[in-house]
Amino acid sequence: MNDPFAQEDYANTFYAEIGGHEAFVKLVDVFYDGVAEDPVLRPMYPEEDLGPARRRLTMFLEQYWGGPGTYSEERGHPRLRMRHVPFKVNPEARDRWLHHMRAGVDALHLAPLHEATLWDYLERAAHSLVNTFED
Repeated sequence: MNDPFAQEDYANTFYAEIGGHEAFVKLVDVFYDGVAEDPVLRPMYPEEDLGPARRRLTMFLEQYWGGPGTYSEERGHPRLRMRHVPFKVNPEARDRWLHHMRAGVDALHLAPLHEATLWDYLERAAHSLVNTFED
């Protein structure tokens, strides 16, 4: 039986090159460990358990980087800006998000090109989601 989530199905993707599912889980886990203790970001997550948010971000990043399309299958088009409109994403929130994401990226110990590629995307995404300059 052909497993649609088998690593070899994504062999020539960034997803596979950096370690596949395990790498993205680690990135997201380290990120949310920081978010869980962050007084600015934590209130943006209404769920008491960050588990569902961890899963959504993992699925989104995996799909974006060439892994399984589970995010779109379950949630439709990502529509990142629309999904973040209910939250006050100001420069402070962006910078805190990037701080915790930096810890996640660093935990992966990626090759320099992979690290730069991933970080460039994350920085651009964070800047694009700023929707207010109010405190």
